[in-house]
Amino acid sequence: MNIASRIPCTSVEGPGLRYALWVQGCDIDCPGCCNQDFLPFVRRQTILSSQIVDEIEQARDYYGIEGVTFLGGEPSYQAQGLAEVATSCQRLGLSVMIFTGFRLEQLRRRNLPGVEALLDHSDIVVDGPFVAGQPDQRRNWVGSSNQRFHYLTSRYGRSIETSSFDRPAVEVRVGLDDQLLINGFPMVRSADTPFKPS
Repeated sequence: MNIASRIPCTSVEGPGLRYALWVQGCDIDCPGCCNQDFLPFVRRQTILSSQIVDEIEQARDYYGIEGVTFLGGEPSYQAQGLAEVATSCQRLGLSVMIFTGFRLEQLRRRNLPGVEALLDHSDIVVDGPFVAGQPDQRRNWVGSSNQRFHYLTSRYGRSIETSSFDRPAVEVRVGLDDQLLINGFPMVRSADTPFKPS
């Protein structure tokens, strides 16, 4: 898989503590996308799905994560590799959440390799392009009001969309090189994009 970024433990990319995985490459090109660096179809970090699963298992054991979240870029373009990861995650007792710029119906019609297997091993899909003119200040994790939650299993209920988990909308980490790493939403820079504080 071509990975843009990953965080072993985050509380702002879905319910509970989660391993977050951003894939590289998307051509939906939503104006105002917060992950501009993850849109070009360029090689970033090529990693085997088995290596990602090992990292996720370590994160489960060390941080007590309850699930994984796939973001992008566009996850459906790397659905085969992500389906392998999702299958292993569910075997490990972890939930799987996906953010896609496509509507769920579009994903199924496009028939991209691995999409059905990925959906078969996912608990929540948040679909739809980001629309800057329709900001959503009410629901957790989404950027615009047109985006929809689909519950593919009974693991979570709709209450997660608006219930408070006493967490911020963004996380800020300080790297060893004194750069700030930011993930979550809303924000003005790409998830996990470094910048020097002024």
